[in-house]
Amino acid sequence: MADGENESPAAPTPYEEAMEALSSMINQRTRGTKTTIQFDLLFDYLKILELEDALDGLKIVHVAGTKGKGSTCTFTESILRNCGFRTGLFTSPHLIDVRERFRLDGVDISQEKFLAHFWWCFNRLKVDVAIMEVGLGGRFDATNVVQKPVVCGITSLGYDHMEILGYTLGEIAGEKAGIIKRGIPAFTVQQPDEAMCVLEDEASSLNVDLQVVQPLDVNLLNGLKLGLEGEHQYVNAGLAIALSFTWLRRTGHLELANQEHAGSLPEQFIKGLTAATFQGRAQIVPDQYVDSENDGDLVFYLDGAHSPESMEICAKWFSGAVKGENQPDKVKPQVSSSTHQLKKDIMQVFDPSSAERVQLEILLFNCMSVRDPELLLPPLMKTCASQDVHFKKALFVPNVSVYHKVGTHNLTSSTVSEPNLSWQLTLQRAWDNSMQNDKGREAKQVDHVPEEKNDDSGKSGGSESSSVVFSSLPLAIKWLRDTVRQNQSVSLQVLVTGSLHLVGDVLKLTRK
Repeated sequence: MADGENESPAAPTPYEEAMEALSSMINQRTRGTKTTIQFDLLFDYLKILELEDALDGLKIVHVAGTKGKGSTCTFTESILRNCGFRTGLFTSPHLIDVRERFRLDGVDISQEKFLAHFWWCFNRLKVDVAIMEVGLGGRFDATNVVQKPVVCGITSLGYDHMEILGYTLGEIAGEKAGIIKRGIPAFTVQQPDEAMCVLEDEASSLNVDLQVVQPLDVNLLNGLKLGLEGEHQYVNAGLAIALSFTWLRRTGHLELANQEHAGSLPEQFIKGLTAATFQGRAQIVPDQYVDSENDGDLVFYLDGAHSPESMEICAKWFSGAVKGENQPDKVKPQVSSSTHQLKKDIMQVFDPSSAERVQLEILLFNCMSVRDPELLLPPLMKTCASQDVHFKKALFVPNVSVYHKVGTHNLTSSTVSEPNLSWQLTLQRAWDNSMQNDKGREAKQVDHVPEEKNDDSGKSGGSESSSVVFSSLPLAIKWLRDTVRQNQSVSLQVLVTGSLHLVGDVLKLTRK
């Protein structure tokens, strides 16, 4: 018998079995599909896992909202962990490698099963507190199976997922307010009048005194900075502090809870707020695969912003970050304002033998097709321009693949030889129109880089354009890497935004 012939396959390891179980949860339901969470099914899962009574014992902090709910959960978890508690955190951006990265343009796993597995893990690990971020809306979200949280919070509200939640702030607020429970303390932040009225009415109907929290006073940090970037984070931090103090008080930890009105924050709170980290939001990741002589030749700035308001916040953060990287004793070289190809500009404007390096800003973008790019791209462009940050090139890509398997070795290209790029071309047209409106120039010719024509030089096919559509994310990243390898006088600062799915894909492709 030849070596290896008719050998039985090796038995799967427990890790491989767990990955296969998670893979079985992936389906083809899209974010835009109007479906009702099967609460009866979720309750059945809880019975099977013997979690009916244990769920209340998890002492849950439940958070909904449009903007900042993930950051608020992150701050809350960090505060309570630094207070000495064993914490469990369920929040989308922290699940980029588990949940968010299983999606392509809204393709989602079966959230009910996945959530039940998380609760089982939290219970098995005997966590003292579970911080739960609502996935979508609130009233009909799978996390709302929780009937007795310790405290609820609602972050800033705005327009998002309108095809499901409604097209007015009042309708959206009504869905978010669905997590408020009778007898459970509830907190929110300053809201538009239309949204606040609905939140207050919902709370009043349940005899709940909805409390409005003010942003954190920076002086309470004793000269330190929040762990998460951006002025808006002081709003989220203020809410997290209120949620944490309330959780401490209602769970009997009065020594810390009684310091709420002391005029200063407990040391554990300050450490938690300043040490908080949040994957996929205001995250800076140098590319680890570029083989060049200079550090920072290719840096990715990751932020999963996907609403008009969050786009503006993202733009302010990115602008400040890239400008802060410039050396104070150096003057940034002026870049031609024309929209010729990036590499052509480099060769025409800069002397390759010069020791001076130029920093160029690039946009790498995709968003779900249920979103309106005309509402996302203009605020991004205009806010950056107001900070004197101008994108040299905008790259539009589809997500890298449809995920049918879970694990670190399943990031493979789509089996479709010619992916449908109609949505990416729509995004490109929206960008070019914004460029025209912003600068008073004629719209540029569409510049599409098909996979089969994209050679090792990374050229964009010959058209003169400020934007490019790539047929895959790996090709776009290869083009960026080739550009910095072949032009040692250039560093590229790449903003990746529009979708947490895209952010997760980029993280996988840029980390060793």
